Amino acid sequence: MQGRETNDRIVRFGSFEADLQEGKLTKAGTRIRLQEQPFQILALLLERPNQLVTREEIRQKLWSRDTFVEFDDALNTAVRKLRAALNDSADNPRFLETVPRRGYRFIAPVSTPVHERPADQAVVTANSGRRRQPFYWVAAALIVTVVGFGFFEHFRRPFQISSRDTIVLADFSNSTGDVVFDDTLETALSVSLRQSPFLNVLPDSQVAKTLQQMTLPAGTRLTAEVTRELCQRAGSRAYLAGAIGSLGSEYVLGLKAVNCQNGDTLAQEQVTAPSKDRVLGALGEAASKLRGELGESLATVQKFDVPLEQATTPSLEALKALSLGRKASDEKGPAAALPYDQRAITLDPNFAMAYRALGVDYTNLSELGRASEYFSKAFQLRSHASEREALTISAEYYSYATGELDKAAQTFQQAIEIYPREDAAYVNLGLVYGAEGQYEKAVEVTRQGSRHAPEAVSEYENLANYALALQRYDEARQVIRGAQARKVDDFILHNASYALGFIGADSAAMAEQQNWFATKSEFENVGLALDADTRAYGGHLREARELTKRAVSSATRADNKENAAVYLAIAAQREAAFGNAAQARQTAAETIKLGAAGQGAESEAALSFAMAGDTKRAGSLMQNLQKRFPLDTQVQSLWLPTIQAQLALNRNKPADALNALQAASAVELGQIPFVNNISCLYWVYVRGEAYLATGEGGPAAAEFQKILDHSGIVWNCWTGAFAHLGLARARALELKRAQTEATRAQALDAYKNFLALWRDADPEVPILREAKAEYAKLQ
Repeated sequence: MQGRETNDRIVRFGSFEADLQEGKLTKAGTRIRLQEQPFQILALLLERPNQLVTREEIRQKLWSRDTFVEFDDALNTAVRKLRAALNDSADNPRFLETVPRRGYRFIAPVSTPVHERPADQAVVTANSGRRRQPFYWVAAALIVTVVGFGFFEHFRRPFQISSRDTIVLADFSNSTGDVVFDDTLETALSVSLRQSPFLNVLPDSQVAKTLQQMTLPAGTRLTAEVTRELCQRAGSRAYLAGAIGSLGSEYVLGLKAVNCQNGDTLAQEQVTAPSKDRVLGALGEAASKLRGELGESLATVQKFDVPLEQATTPSLEALKALSLGRKASDEKGPAAALPYDQRAITLDPNFAMAYRALGVDYTNLSELGRASEYFSKAFQLRSHASEREALTISAEYYSYATGELDKAAQTFQQAIEIYPREDAAYVNLGLVYGAEGQYEKAVEVTRQGSRHAPEAVSEYENLANYALALQRYDEARQVIRGAQARKVDDFILHNASYALGFIGADSAAMAEQQNWFATKSEFENVGLALDADTRAYGGHLREARELTKRAVSSATRADNKENAAVYLAIAAQREAAFGNAAQARQTAAETIKLGAAGQGAESEAALSFAMAGDTKRAGSLMQNLQKRFPLDTQVQSLWLPTIQAQLALNRNKPADALNALQAASAVELGQIPFVNNISCLYWVYVRGEAYLATGEGGPAAAEFQKILDHSGIVWNCWTGAFAHLGLARARALELKRAQTEATRAQALDAYKNFLALWRDADPEVPILREAKAEYAKLQ
């Protein structure tokens, strides 16, 4: 049948229709009044969809030469009127995008009315393997992308990407008018493509770095033009763009891979979704086909291809909330992401990725008790995730929920074997090695990950802490300077900077970090707690008490009960070590009132009760820790033996204490995942105290010296200060066995070191009076 004539001067976009010949704009059949100048601008942009139309071009075509002086104001006014007619926004454009200082671009897909054509004019689509649909629908579906998204401007050609190449994901072009698709489809496409062990999507950290090099803000919309330049600067091979448009109740989705050097379309897919709730499924199908076109083997496409509704969520609204949470976290930090991620699981209680996101949020806020709950829930729902996400969920569950460091390491290693360019797996494996005290391995694996995402914030943080733990202070400073040069900023880096200031006795450097903490409401408590520990380290107990009180109050205001409880428990330990048993018991009791149930809060509290002489409460918390964390490497190897040993010392049974602690544990120098990722080496300190109690000066001295030799792990913990006194007492014991001048000199020097450290300490502190009396006897 012969087709009817068409008016190619009618253009449709979203729910609008522009008759370029008549100069008429309508929306859903209703005429929209628009003055001639704004309409002419619209017509000019519609003639070149998705392309930049410069201000100079607009001036030359629509303004007379003699109005040049008034042109800028006139153009800005006309564009504002056009946006008002389209109900569009300059900040979040759906139709008209401003290219700063250059011009404008019409970014929504556009179409022209399509009527029946002769059969010999049919276009063969990439969906030819499916059941053939009536041609009039195929044409209508194609026209959205043919005109508005630039599909099929080239013949399809064979093309393959190597496993070493990276690709960049552009933001989706959404002309449906439904904001639920904004950000959501980019997240979904990222999840779908990252299932591939073959494709190498440019990491978000690299995208942010490249935007910075382009002098663009981190949240810049990745249009085709921006993405192509970003792709070139990042040395990527291609970028992947997507578009969605609506035709009645149905949706048309298109994906295309573009050579970022010459702009050629390299591969493309187009699908239709019969309804809104089928959009994710259709997008997943298109992404899977595109993977094959880009060179991935059919075997891996089939093996790693969980349907998107299963890999993410069937709820577009829940996925939208998660997408906004990711954006908020990148731009403002983990606290800003919490409401979005909470909403995601409210909308879909089976959304595994959202539970994991909450676990990560709370981990980054140092609330490991809450994080553990969400990691556990994500683990239960890991079948509702892609293979890549399921591996990550499992590894984080072993790290933060059960504390099985060996299993966590094995799972991260498995993830690296399947996805060797997954930088996060390297970073997290490094953290496991750090918790096991294997810092050289932690550095090595973290640096391996940095080859795939060299600007990742977590890599700078962790490398700085590992360098500190290895006593490589210049290296730690170099890492921090590198982060600062790249404008990487995070509270953990400020912690490390504070530690370097403390170790180097640089009060100005510590004050600088305190000023930073004071400006961050969610991290103010961390700075106050650091300052409290420093004051206590020098024997200023009264000041430490006041700073701890402020830190607890600040943490409580930030809804971080776990940190507050840890601060109180450490304060109780200090009181006991300083000789104030009654105050220690009172402060330890306050930790329980806070109701924090995290592993860190319970472990620190149990030790504080043991040191305060409250055997009953210490025993009760020990039983709870044993019940809740039966597989946790650090709880079983470090915390429970140390608490048990302290209780044995309370009963004057040092042999039992040494038996509980036995030989040095393989993980005793490992970082603790709470309290700034440092370790006070309580287990080493209690072992030293046990040797003192048995009269063995040599072994006791070795334990206290171990603390002093690891200041990059201990930082400003009270155990670091008391190790000086413990070493002095150990030398005094040795003097009893070997009455030599050399031994006496060693003992006197050790006491002098402690008393010099506490030269202006609070004079009423009981342990200070004891130390002075012991020193006097040796003279």
